Amino acid sequence: MNIHEYQGKQILKSFGIATGEAILAETPEQAVEAAKTLQQKTGTSIWVVKAQVHAGGRGKAGGVKLAKSLDEVKEKATAILGMKLVSRQTGPQGKIVHKILIAEDLYYPGESKTQEFYMSVLLDRKKGHNTIVYSQEGGMDIEEVADKTPEKIFKEDVDPKVGIQGFQCRKIAFNLGLDGQAFKEMTKFIANLYKAYEQTDSSLFEINPVLKTSDNKIIAVDAKVSLDNNALFRHPDYAAMRDELEEDAMEVEAGKSGLNYVKLDGNVGCMVNGAGLAMATMDIIKLSGGEPANFLDVGGTANAERVEKAFRIILKDVHVKAILVNIFGGIVRCDRVAQGIVDAYKNIDNISIPIIVRLQGTNAVEAKKLIADSGLKVFSAVELKEAADLVKKVLS
Repeated sequence: MNIHEYQGKQILKSFGIATGEAILAETPEQAVEAAKTLQQKTGTSIWVVKAQVHAGGRGKAGGVKLAKSLDEVKEKATAILGMKLVSRQTGPQGKIVHKILIAEDLYYPGESKTQEFYMSVLLDRKKGHNTIVYSQEGGMDIEEVADKTPEKIFKEDVDPKVGIQGFQCRKIAFNLGLDGQAFKEMTKFIANLYKAYEQTDSSLFEINPVLKTSDNKIIAVDAKVSLDNNALFRHPDYAAMRDELEEDAMEVEAGKSGLNYVKLDGNVGCMVNGAGLAMATMDIIKLSGGEPANFLDVGGTANAERVEKAFRIILKDVHVKAILVNIFGGIVRCDRVAQGIVDAYKNIDNISIPIIVRLQGTNAVEAKKLIADSGLKVFSAVELKEAADLVKKVLS
């Protein structure tokens, strides 16, 4: 589960990491009041207005603006709120900005001795270790640094059985070119960042930039955090940070119905029971000349209600030109699934696209007869190749 920058900074603060002062706002008027509060609290006369969306690259996309007066705060807030922010990480569809963060400017006037670093903690699945990725080249162009000068990106593997060690923190600080007080502050920062990553059951902590000020403070200027969905039961306070406005509406609806749904960009909807079967079904769709429009797993209890709900979700995608249902009847009986398909077809008005159904396993013969006798525009298949041929036929 992704969370916003302001929420990530709340977590960082709870682990002793400095982030600077900032206040959330949802209207231009709230932004001005937030700026006034920060001025009274910190003495700042320059503010940063930052779009709060679940994506990086906000600066280049116009989602981060500097304001040098209260009038400018209102002007920048008005421009950013409601905008469609399109960055390298959002994709061409972009994200609508509903919230902004008003932050104190952490770069001292006339400052020439600040440094920006990049740092993230994530899991290296191949090695089975957590990894700290870091670079001296922090800031908006980190993707370009990774593409053009990968030698400037460093990695430090951390064995999760023993956790991060002092020598590793010192090694990272040394590779970042630090010494003296800044070196000491950075080693503390790294240790606390890793602790935050581990104890929150996160899958990613990305800080870009990590700022070293001229007086050798180390501050997290930004925070991109992804929490492991499977561990949220241990962190109800973090689970409450979920922002459904930042997620695909159909994926949210499917989740509430207990369905595993991921929207893709293709033209053939697929409904299956089991993740492995879903992958095989998407391969078959590709081989037939189509493109999968979604990954939808109805689970082991594919009853009539769940099947109907799955159909309704898939049909909301206007790009879907056909639906392939591929169910293996192990725990669930194929004839019950078939009846669910027939009932769903009758309950949903104006299904204008072909539906291909492949049911194998318990009571598969009875299931095929149910569909054949229904008189509906549903094509039945037994073998995977047969199903693929039918997909190809209806798309041509």
